[in-house]
Amino acid sequence: MHQAIIGYHRDEEGHWVAELACGHDQHVRHQPPWTERPWVLTERGRRSRLGLVLTCRKCERGEPRDRP
Repeated sequence: MHQAIIGYHRDEEGHWVAELACGHDQHVRHQPPWTERPWVLTERGRRSRLGLVLTCRKCERGEPRDRP
């Protein structure tokens, strides 16, 4: 199921987590060479991706929301 990014926060290890419109969270790490997301490294980059649609696997599995 496709869900838009509505915000971000950092997890307990300092990794960026996208907050999705459905109430689920999804990590958006920049870990070359496996994952290339340099936009996550700056506030401007993260802001530019607000509204970006990601596939929410938690929705597909019917998992409860991560946030109220």
